Amino acid sequence: MLSQLRPAMSLLALMTLITGVAYPLTVTGIAQLAFPEQANGSLVRDARGEVRGSSLLAQNFEGPEWFQPRPSAAGFATVASGASNLAPSNPALAERIDKEAHRLATEGHGKVPMALVTTSGSGLDPHLPPSAARFQIPRIAAERGLPVDTLERLVELNTERPLVGPAVVNVLALNTALNEMTR
Repeated sequence: MLSQLRPAMSLLALMTLITGVAYPLTVTGIAQLAFPEQANGSLVRDARGEVRGSSLLAQNFEGPEWFQPRPSAAGFATVASGASNLAPSNPALAERIDKEAHRLATEGHGKVPMALVTTSGSGLDPHLPPSAARFQIPRIAAERGLPVDTLERLVELNTERPLVGPAVVNVLALNTALNEMTR
């Protein structure tokens, strides 16, 4: 029996070293060399160099003077991230969307964009369509006393146009730029 147990334990130790130590360290090393920003969390820093968040995760912004991201089913908590799992036929979902739409509705500004009232699959999507960001401009302009065209330029400057897919605006980057602009 010992003649069978020794090779099995040796193989277990070898595979543990390869798959549990060598492979992860190799992949981490390659990632650090090839994509250092992404490998370290895609952190967003302000003008003073302080970390304000990650460009990969949405965060809640309190107050009407900020651009608001999509709602989060997980309360913007990364541990509990995920969708609400409410079916389209669920009255609780319709009620939540209706409540959020009434909260965001501003007379004379048209319908509230769906991206501002529906959660993403992860609950932490940091991006909005440019139209959803522009919808918020009149509120922010009034709160901050800024010209609407200045905020429109800010949204345009922070609009990402990927090679594949629609244009998007990262809300954290947009609010960071807004904060730097009003200092």
